[in-house]
Amino acid sequence: MAKEKIVPAPDADSKPFWEACRDHKLKFQKCAACGEVRWPASILCPQCHCRDARWIEASGRGIIHTFVVYHQVFNPAFKDQIPYVVAVVELEEGPRLLTNIVDSPPESLSCDLPVEVVWDDISEEFSLPKFRPLPG
Repeated sequence: MAKEKIVPAPDADSKPFWEACRDHKLKFQKCAACGEVRWPASILCPQCHCRDARWIEASGRGIIHTFVVYHQVFNPAFKDQIPYVVAVVELEEGPRLLTNIVDSPPESLSCDLPVEVVWDDISEEFSLPKFRPLPG
């Protein structure tokens, strides 16, 4: 029996992020005082402790900061995806996002490789941001 996909569990802070993802947009909080763009979302800026922030749309481009290739199934929901790549992508705007790298053989990946967001529509409610290497 196949296990259902794992879906996010938005809280009050992350709900705007997941709503934007559903519309295929990456949005992050930007501090009104110091300009820090942050993830995960929170009520306080981790740099200056200001409570005032606005949501900005990110470019969807970044680089692979670090990654690992999974060859063993740790959760039945991923059994049909082996091998798969879990990576930390550093976005142009600054935040780092834990995600998957897709559309590329794992052996072709490296740190600092430029990537762009693609969307995995896992349900009507959720689209997951994943990344693929930029062409060229």
